[in-house]
Amino acid sequence: MSSSIPHFLRLADVPPQALEALIQRAIVLKQAPEPTHRPLTGQTLAMVFAKSSTRTRVSFEAAMAQLGGHAIFLSPRDTQLGRGEPVEDTARVLSSMCNAIMVRNDSQAQQEAMAAVSSVPVINALSEQCHPCQLLADIQTIVEHRGSVRGVTVAWVGDGNNVCHSWLEAARVFDFQLRVATPEGFEPDAAWLDVAGDCAQLVRAPAQAVEGAQVVVTDVWASMGQEAEQEARTAAFAGYCVDNALMRRAAADAIFLHCLPAHRGEEVTADVIDGPQSRVWQEAENRLHAQKALLEALLAPPGTAGAVTLDG
Repeated sequence: MSSSIPHFLRLADVPPQALEALIQRAIVLKQAPEPTHRPLTGQTLAMVFAKSSTRTRVSFEAAMAQLGGHAIFLSPRDTQLGRGEPVEDTARVLSSMCNAIMVRNDSQAQQEAMAAVSSVPVINALSEQCHPCQLLADIQTIVEHRGSVRGVTVAWVGDGNNVCHSWLEAARVFDFQLRVATPEGFEPDAAWLDVAGDCAQLVRAPAQAVEGAQVVVTDVWASMGQEAEQEARTAAFAGYCVDNALMRRAAADAIFLHCLPAHRGEEVTADVIDGPQSRVWQEAENRLHAQKALLEALLAPPGTAGAVTLDG
């Protein structure tokens, strides 16, 4: 990747102390929005979407607008990527016209290829490997609830997917314990388990993962692109639904998180996601504030009051 350009392709791209500062900055921006704080005036974010989105698109677009900048939505239908242009060529062109590039697709390798030739920061807004922007909002939500995430026990129940991978990386970065409960054959990639090291434990039984946990997290059983596997996955994940009986095994003050969209009655029951322990709406809103902190850190002029320095 471009050695002099700060990219955000995974949590490990940023030193732990800078990530913690980003979380605190997001909380400040949320608590005390300043209409006159517009450090990104005149700057443009190119948003390259190969996968559909609600929270990602709105949070990045709103974040740029609130910080004084502008965002351009680009889908394969709107660009030459849909006609086979190499991603490196697209990155060179976009980085000559825009101040940052946000990418949401199914290829971490393509994002890394774009970052290698881009003259501006490239942000991973989701790949098949990980979802670091989601984890910024998730960690912010936990910190708002508990004051800190250090030493907390988090239970992941369900598919060992890209969001689970970022939870594994976050466990190491933010120093908490993660228990991952998945059916056989749906485990997270071994490389991401290795990243977490002794901060993570892989189990089969959801009850074992949730026992005493302060945070319970799940996601859909079939992600975008896996719709044809829905029936088989539904059968494989029988018993992995987060319901009130499972939540009662967690700590009394445990919270429930889900990156959304959710399928009530599948990976979570309605009485959990809509219940008093759920923080999913706060979590969803925090995508905006976490993105503002990240964009400010990547793009604000040196000396901008409050902005985080990503090199730690």
